[in-house]
Amino acid sequence: MEEESLVDILLPTYNTNEKYLREQLDSLINQTYNNIKIYISDDCSTVKHVLEVLEEFQNKDSRIVVFKQKQNLGYNSNFEFLLKQSTAEYVMFCDHDDIWHEDKVKKSLEKIKDANCGLVYANCRQIDENGNLIKNDYFKNKNIPLIKGTSNLAISRYAGLGCSQIITKEVKDKMIPFREGVMAHDWLAGFIANEQNGIDYIYEELFDYRLHTNNVFGGRNLNQNLNKWKEQHGNTYSSFKEYRKDAIKRAYLSGAKMCLEYSEKEEDKEFIIHLIKYYEKVLNTRIINLHLIQYFKFLGGKNLCKKMCKELILFSFPLIAYIVFKSR
Repeated sequence: MEEESLVDILLPTYNTNEKYLREQLDSLINQTYNNIKIYISDDCSTVKHVLEVLEEFQNKDSRIVVFKQKQNLGYNSNFEFLLKQSTAEYVMFCDHDDIWHEDKVKKSLEKIKDANCGLVYANCRQIDENGNLIKNDYFKNKNIPLIKGTSNLAISRYAGLGCSQIITKEVKDKMIPFREGVMAHDWLAGFIANEQNGIDYIYEELFDYRLHTNNVFGGRNLNQNLNKWKEQHGNTYSSFKEYRKDAIKRAYLSGAKMCLEYSEKEEDKEFIIHLIKYYEKVLNTRIINLHLIQYFKFLGGKNLCKKMCKELILFSFPLIAYIVFKSR
């Protein structure tokens, strides 16, 4: 493939572990596809080594541009800042603590061009804090929806981890400036791409996704999330009700409202309005919710069996969900 298209890689940092940061940056500058620009925005890190490492790599590689924020922007706003710096035809999101395989950019770019779509997301391996393999096939283990073309799943769910995505400039331009309801840049990117040329995925694992105690999103499993909640709030029925309400509002309802805020297609708006009403009914369910057909209409899909079983219990059978909550 001719190296003609510039790819911007957007990397936010904040108090990153030095070893993780070096490994991530090494994996970026050693990509087999060379026509890249790496924009890094440090969000007022309070540990000295972060800026030292960034300056070291910036001096080493002219493709790296480092921005030092004067005040803490927060995770979403830092990504918004980086998106506004990008001018390339294609954009990739990058976490500050993963390791990209050397052909991640090349294969992602090839796929998005061949598919002529707005977004492509890739599979990955899960590694621990020391870089040891935990599990292959993140798609399978995390029940990631597999979307080719357009699908309502890009509304009710997110299309891959942000650090797995490549998007077009057209998608990026629709994303910014962030509107008030933006709760996840990767979900938003998938939704906008879905309303444009659609989405595709690469089942091959193209990077190592590091799991550790400080993951912002995506790293913790159900047991870890439950244990963290119970440590802070207890395991009473009142605590469970708050957990259930928080999970549904934060991980489902807020995403649907964000999509409605950005939607430009009447059919999508109609779907989202019905989806929001469904979530509101679920939130008010005390004993049992028999709207199972609606659940499958809104959230059912390929590669989602285990996730759907857990969701059905949480959404439709809260008393059973409480028993599970207590026993974890």
